[in-house]
Formats: sequence, C-alpha cells, structure tokens
Amino acid sequence: MKKGSKIGHFNVAINLDKIKIGENTSIGRSNWITGFPANTNSKHFAHQTDRESALILGNESAITKHHHIDCTSKIFIGNFVTVAGYYSQFLTHSIDIYENRQDSNPINIGDYCFVGTNSVILGGSVLPAFSVLGANALLNKSYTEQYTLYGGVPAKPLKALPQNAKYFHREKGFVY
Repeated sequence: MKKGSKIGHFNVAINLDKIKIGENTSIGRSNWITGFPANTNSKHFAHQTDRESALILGNESAITKHHHIDCTSKIFIGNFVTVAGYYSQFLTHSIDIYENRQDSNPINIGDYCFVGTNSVILGGSVLPAFSVLGANALLNKSYTEQYTLYGGVPAKPLKALPQNAKYFHREKGFVY
C-alpha cells in the first residue's frame, strides 16, 4: 500500500499472490477479492506456469463497495479509475470446455476508466484508457479504441466520448 491509500471495512482478500495499491487509492467496503495462488501442488491451472494471482491498482483509483474480484489471473486497474456502484464482477477464470480444465486469463483496465455498476468483466478483457463501461454491461473481449463508451451484453462500442471531458483530466482521483 502506498501513501494515502486505504481499505474499508468488511473486505475479504484471500488466496492471492499479491495485492499492490497505488497512492491515494481506495478499496471501499464489503468487497470479495479472491484468487488461486500460483506455484501450488494443485492440478488446477497447472498448465499456466506463468500465471500470477494478483490485484494491481494504480494511483488515485477507487473500487467502491460490494464487488466480487476474482484474481485467479492478474487484474490490472490503472491510474484514476473508478469501479463504481455495486455488484460488479471481475472473473478471470472459467472452465475450458474444449480442454476440459480450469483456465484463466488476465483483465486490464486502462487509465482514466469508469466501470459502471453491476458490470461483468471476463478474463482476457481489456477496457482501454479513457473509456467508460456502462452499467450492467458484459465485457468479454479486448478493445483498443480510447475515448469510447462501451455497453450492452456483450459490450460493444456505443459512442465516442469527448477527449476534453473533465473526468479524463483529473489530478485527484476522488470525484466530488
């Protein structure tokens, strides 16, 4: 944890290799943060020798409350990101029905992103910097187009966002 960061009450974080929290970053209350540690004797994820069970949060970012964050593979959340509202799920692992085994893939959320309430983000997904993921969206792939509103089930680009929007130029993470 770096200077000015904080973790609220009633959070559970278990079975991770690492959690890194940047400056002035906060994890609200009642979040469930889980993982599956690397380098165990388990057959689960044995084929993924470079997998790391980690949550990495950049500077000035916030995870609000009541979210489920599955860090079986690394979840990277950039600088000045807000995981807003309630009940969003970050799910890095699933069953590979073709290979009949547990599999996992990382999630990457770029700088200055806003993740709306009750969203689901699956392993292998990328939300590019300066983007918004609308409420109740399902992000299940990797996007590259910045300054875009993504939404729907599954999420797709909905509209361009103005590059001069004040949210994308904050010098303090907390939004009043």
